Amino acid sequence: MPKNSRLLPLLAVLCAAGLAHAEIKVGVIASSTGPTAVVGIPQKNTVALLPTEIAGQKIEYIVLDDASDPTNAVTGVKKLLTEHKVDALIGPTTTPAALAMLDFVAESKTPLLTTVGSAAIVQPMDEKKRWVFKTTQNDDLIADAVIAHMLANGVKTVGFVGFNDPYGENWFKVFSTLADKAGISLVANERYNRTDQSVTGQVLKLISARPDAVFIAATGGPAVLPQAGLLDKGYKGKVYQTHGVATNDFIRLGGKAVEGTLMAGGPMLVADDLPAGNPIKAMALGYIKAYEAKYGAGSTSTFGANTWDAGLLLQKAVPAALKKAKPGTPEFRSALRESLEGAKEVVGAQGVFNMTAQNHNGMDQRARVMMTVKGGKWLPLKD
Repeated sequence: MPKNSRLLPLLAVLCAAGLAHAEIKVGVIASSTGPTAVVGIPQKNTVALLPTEIAGQKIEYIVLDDASDPTNAVTGVKKLLTEHKVDALIGPTTTPAALAMLDFVAESKTPLLTTVGSAAIVQPMDEKKRWVFKTTQNDDLIADAVIAHMLANGVKTVGFVGFNDPYGENWFKVFSTLADKAGISLVANERYNRTDQSVTGQVLKLISARPDAVFIAATGGPAVLPQAGLLDKGYKGKVYQTHGVATNDFIRLGGKAVEGTLMAGGPMLVADDLPAGNPIKAMALGYIKAYEAKYGAGSTSTFGANTWDAGLLLQKAVPAALKKAKPGTPEFRSALRESLEGAKEVVGAQGVFNMTAQNHNGMDQRARVMMTVKGGKWLPLKD
């Protein structure tokens, strides 16, 4: 056999290995079970709608469930980084899980597009957080709209109740600071755990403080608990929620107990009512159409839209990164981070992204709409 012929099988193996290595791997962690599954399931489901090829490179998604437990999220991210050697990460579902993962993300220098609510994962910017990008509205952007609505409607005193974890704590920090500046007094401050089955004690303390309004800093199904308790005990004031309840599942779970809820949330939830000239409208309606075609009418959630937007940001960032390095290398991950940081006017289903070195969220007022639950539906409030 000629010498060159003997080399052909070896070259074939090497080429196959090279092509396999060129595949871009994206790890996804979502809470598809556990207390936060209402948020995590649409995030997991949306992965099936993300592009399987970008700029000629195949994309493989490896999806893990952390069961709403930060410890499991850490185990999962370690597996994705060491066994699967992913080029990028999307998720997780909860702020505690994202904060628990941060050290491993930074150490491996792997870009994370996180879908959690709290701005604490990207602010203040430092050497660790420079590897994290956030596709949900920062708390201060949402809180600013809520405070403005309170002022316009004569709210002077507020009772606060939130999760007893980084989500609730960061929201208290942001909301209390803005409320104080606006001259609104916080007359009660309560906490509860995501897994609590009753918050009667907290509700009674809130009512005894006689606030004009109550602000609930929670997410998913557990956010219904204090609101239902307030209704049951006869509270007549306004009830505000964070964008952590920006889903139709919140209404399905809460029923009449959440009628009248006030919230500043992402525009996708009221996409049909957005002005025709709003650039987000077409993208939001496109996501809704794709999701409902696969999972059924009325099944969409803004939480899934955050994962969709993470995919859009990757679509914009990957081509530039490919010009600098090959997938599966530290150089590619670094180039991908730089490309994400340079994202400008990327229109998503939840907002328009303009990233900078100091702002890894990049959303502005176009990413929020003040809305209410009326007749079992989220409807935008009229100015």
